[in-house]
Amino acid sequence: MTEFRNRPQNAGNRKAAPESWLAHNARWMLLVALAFVCVHDIFGAHGFIAMRRTQQEIAAARDEITQLDTENRALADQVGALKSDPRMIERIAREEMGLARPGEVIFKVPADAAPSGGVPGDSGASGSAAGTQPQQ
Repeated sequence: MTEFRNRPQNAGNRKAAPESWLAHNARWMLLVALAFVCVHDIFGAHGFIAMRRTQQEIAAARDEITQLDTENRALADQVGALKSDPRMIERIAREEMGLARPGEVIFKVPADAAPSGGVPGDSGASGSAAGTQPQQ
């Protein structure tokens, strides 16, 4: 055991080279770089938060597309009815164009003259009322 104590630590009288600053701080520099990459991946322009925001925008756009598709189908059905359904055509002609069948009389009441509670016996139509005779 005494043999090992007498032996010099640097065999052959070699001097230990001093550590360079880069070698001494490499571990800390690596940790700082790793922390920067993590922060960038979370908060950066293409990071996790931006990705979640984009996913929410995509979901909102899909919901809007679904709503517009439903509305588009309803409008297409209405166009089909306007082209072929005689009752729909007659309703539009009566309500929007003020047309009547032969022998019918139309009474137009100004919107300002009607009380807010409505006219007794009125079914809730406001603006104009049509007095009709029984259909033949």
